[in-house]
Amino acid sequence: MIVRAALAIALAAVTTTTAVADDRCAVPLADWQPKAVLQLKLEGEGWTILRIRSDDGCYKVFARDTSGRMLKARFDPATLERVPGGRGHHGHDGDDD
Repeated sequence: MIVRAALAIALAAVTTTTAVADDRCAVPLADWQPKAVLQLKLEGEGWTILRIRSDDGCYKVFARDTSGRMLKARFDPATLERVPGGRGHHGHDGDDD
């Protein structure tokens, strides 16, 4: 019985770790575009950038949209495409921190 419980816990831990790892970017540092390029792209889309930082291999952006709402989103540092999993408006449904 104890062995079964230990196996179930171990399996749950591996499954959770795999799910978390899938949300992160996996881009070699040599392939990253500069933060300034991402900032210009997003400002062109109407975002007001407050901060861009590296987080789990992605660029994490803190910004405001044209309505003044807070945004938190992750972007692939090579393609500058938004990474699924971030949920948009901070304080409303936030990002997955």
